[in-house]
Amino acid sequence: MITKIIVLTLYVTILFLIGIFASRKVNSMSDYYLGGKKMGFWAVAFSARATGESGWLLIGLTGMGAMAGYSAYWVVLGELLGVFISWQFMAKLFKKRSDKYGSITIPDYLQSHFKSTNNVLRILSASILVIFVVIYVATQMDVTGIAFNSMLGIKYETGALIGFGIVLVYIFIGGFVAAVWSDMFQGILMFFGLVLLPIVVWFSMDQGTGITNGLNAIDPTLTQFMGRSSDGWMNLFTILGFSMIGLGFLGSPQVYVRFMSIESEKEIDKGKWVALLFTLLTDAAAVTIGILARVYFTEYGDNPVAILGNGGENVLSMITEEFLPTILVAIYIAIVLSAIMSTIDSLLILASSAVTRDFYQKIFRPNIKDEDLTKISRVSTIIMAFTALIIAIIMNYVSPDRQIFWVIIFGWSGIAATFCPVIILTLFWKGYSEIGAIASMISGFVSVILFNFVFKEMPDIGEYFVALDVLAPSFAVAMIVGFIVSKFYPPREEEIKIVEEIKARSQDK
Repeated sequence: MITKIIVLTLYVTILFLIGIFASRKVNSMSDYYLGGKKMGFWAVAFSARATGESGWLLIGLTGMGAMAGYSAYWVVLGELLGVFISWQFMAKLFKKRSDKYGSITIPDYLQSHFKSTNNVLRILSASILVIFVVIYVATQMDVTGIAFNSMLGIKYETGALIGFGIVLVYIFIGGFVAAVWSDMFQGILMFFGLVLLPIVVWFSMDQGTGITNGLNAIDPTLTQFMGRSSDGWMNLFTILGFSMIGLGFLGSPQVYVRFMSIESEKEIDKGKWVALLFTLLTDAAAVTIGILARVYFTEYGDNPVAILGNGGENVLSMITEEFLPTILVAIYIAIVLSAIMSTIDSLLILASSAVTRDFYQKIFRPNIKDEDLTKISRVSTIIMAFTALIIAIIMNYVSPDRQIFWVIIFGWSGIAATFCPVIILTLFWKGYSEIGAIASMISGFVSVILFNFVFKEMPDIGEYFVALDVLAPSFAVAMIVGFIVSKFYPPREEEIKIVEEIKARSQDK
């Protein structure tokens, strides 16, 4: 126990030092929220991937690998495809336009893109962003409590409170720069920790039977790539539910502010390969860890939930305790915290920017000085973090049987379904109007709630929507509604003109 505490103390000390050094580079609101748009490709790629994965990768995806078997690899394929499309086809164009508009937040970008004459779009986007960010942060704090409980034996509430304190201090000091630098440090820990662990476990296990034979002995459906059900439709919905998680990389604000912050478009080409390699190796490793745990810890007829926890949430702690010495177990606890903290810091800064810049400055106090706004930003960060902490603790008591994999995906889906269709359509369709964007955001927001709390509870078809989850259908609804409304309420001529001008400049380059 002492070894684990020493390693964690060292880890936290490094984070605080990063925050202190980063604070020296914060001289303006652009610095606080985007690092002055001077971030390099290594930092942005690792930060974007660490932020996009969260504690879901180490606790949720490892657990899903144990519960679903080979079909969980569809998550890897979906995420890899989403990251590729985002970096290959969207990142440069988004960077060009956000630079052209002088945007430092996503609502800034949308307001400028549509040449909006009112604040409806800004208020709507900022409001929805704050709501789902607080929910998403709450799920990450929930994972923090679970991780401390399963890996250190510390009470859930105490663990969640410790994580709350750690992340708040270094964000409070250094803002976006601290978040990105710490994300890079934490992303490196996550990468090597995940990639090396299944190799160590594999060579430590009895390899006589093999993984496939081991799974077949437990439950033959675990080796079925196309799903475990005898119902073909259920398998299809399951595969779509897993693979469509990657849609969240096509415009989610917590990822796309990283593209705003990168120094140049050339850095995006370099960062693409780093992001793809990170995604492929870490996601595949996470699923593999879960599968190895299922083979090692369970037998035919066992209840996997009783052994591995709800959704397999105890897989990582069990497998590290079983196969690694104490010092390395302590390092893996730090790696789990890295995954969680790298997401919480980015989300809180994102929500803080929505409250302070998009609400307070742009609507009520346009002439406020940067230093005054930074103070307000830090206060709003504390309030939102504390709200998320309360939600996490309530969630722990109200839903003790929750599955971490899908709980976190709900927050991810809410942000993605609201913003990704809007970002995609602004980048690739000049016929997209401001009213269409508002319709997309509202329909995406409402759809996430309906599919999660209404459709999943419907008799006969509810189980299919449980397998599909909320992101894919909500994403589709937002795209379709935005297209239809834009056809009825087309963009103004000046909106089309500015889009065409930016495209022309891009082609000239």
